[in-house]
Amino acid sequence: MRPCTRWMAVASGWGVLLCATGATAARAQESHIGAVTGHAAAGKPLYTRYCAGCHGDDGDARGENAQWIDPKPRDFTLAVFKCRSTPTGSLPTDQDLFDAMTRGFVTTNMPPWLPLTDQTRADLVAYIKTFSPKWKTAKAGTPISIPAEPAPTIQSILHGRELFQKMECWKCHGPTGHGDGPSAATLTDNKDLPIHPYDFSSGSRFMCGVTNRDLYKIFMTGLDGTPMPSFADDIKPADGWDLVHFLRTLQPLSTPEAAIWRAWLASHANELKPIGPPGSGQ
Repeated sequence: MRPCTRWMAVASGWGVLLCATGATAARAQESHIGAVTGHAAAGKPLYTRYCAGCHGDDGDARGENAQWIDPKPRDFTLAVFKCRSTPTGSLPTDQDLFDAMTRGFVTTNMPPWLPLTDQTRADLVAYIKTFSPKWKTAKAGTPISIPAEPAPTIQSILHGRELFQKMECWKCHGPTGHGDGPSAATLTDNKDLPIHPYDFSSGSRFMCGVTNRDLYKIFMTGLDGTPMPSFADDIKPADGWDLVHFLRTLQPLSTPEAAIWRAWLASHANELKPIGPPGSGQ
């Protein structure tokens, strides 16, 4: 190959590589939520106005308000997110980030941002993705498949209770789901900061939603960056729904699961084995 021709071939190859890299980077500067496309450039001033006070100008969770907040704001530079529809260890979808922003996070200082328009939230999602290089080199994971929920029965609730004991959920969440298990005081997140297990008696909302489907998703994806793992490799899909049905009985709500549970307890309470270590009482 003649020197001139060889140089042109090399230059052409670099051009293809740069174009490919540029295309990936461009995708990281946008978000796609349904028919709405968000743009990072539009999201930057919005982020400064609504988010930087807690999450910091650089997305590193070092905003001026962060010192007063517990739990601490999300560090966007790590690209590790609790609430996702994707498998543990993978990036969330744009829709996941949009939903988290819309919903807010119960028991934290992160409010729901429903007053903002869909376009504004989509622009913010696009800008948040600029804080970590992961968005330029990797794609979001594929959302997990969630089977249809069976109707709750006393059998499913009792089996879910057995799973709560077997998988030692009580060690963090406590025997009655109050977030007071023996391991609760020792838990830390991926930045070695103290983190509290969810207290099911605190109300109707979970960290990542309000529905049974939302709770099922937490089991199967885990809450990345926290001690809450994914159980996708440990329990069958039907087991996940049984666990959901039992956990609903721990909430102070008039749910179908709670009604079934109360009716059964009225005549069978003495048949239950206590949850927790051997010899403990419930």
